[in-house]
Amino acid sequence: MTLRKLTLNVNAKKGTWDLKEDKGKKVIHSYKTKENATKGGALKSALGKQSGSVKIEKVTGGYQEERNYPAGKDPCSTKG
Repeated sequence: MTLRKLTLNVNAKKGTWDLKEDKGKKVIHSYKTKENATKGGALKSALGKQSGSVKIEKVTGGYQEERNYPAGKDPCSTKG
């Protein structure tokens, strides 16, 4: 089974951080701040019971990190 692919990025027009599906660009959840999105299991909660891979963008562009939920679903066995 493949992981659902999502991206967390800033929405400059709304001033929010949006979690979107990469395929179709559907917004799953919006957060006031990046910190609100990445702390306390908020991303995992947004995915519900589904597994997924979330790429977290920097405000300045590029990616900060990628997280897999649940963690055991990481398809890559390399460091990083």
